[in-house]
Amino acid sequence: MKKKYFKYIYTLLVVLPMTLIMAFVGLMRNYGFGEDWFLKFLKAWTVMLPVAYVAAFLIIPNARKLSEKLISSK
Repeated sequence: MKKKYFKYIYTLLVVLPMTLIMAFVGLMRNYGFGEDWFLKFLKAWTVMLPVAYVAAFLIIPNARKLSEKLISSK
């Protein structure tokens, strides 16, 4: 695999299960297993996935820089 695609696939593989878990927990906490819970889950997840994917590309580099500063200051 080319190195330039690695970060995109890696981020997707991290974001995918996290958004599935968060959508499921949020849905169960707010609605429970009521009528059409699965459709509500899919709607929530399809909104969460692209938002989380884009947010990860904004947050990860900043988190890496902050971590490097914290480690190097000691």
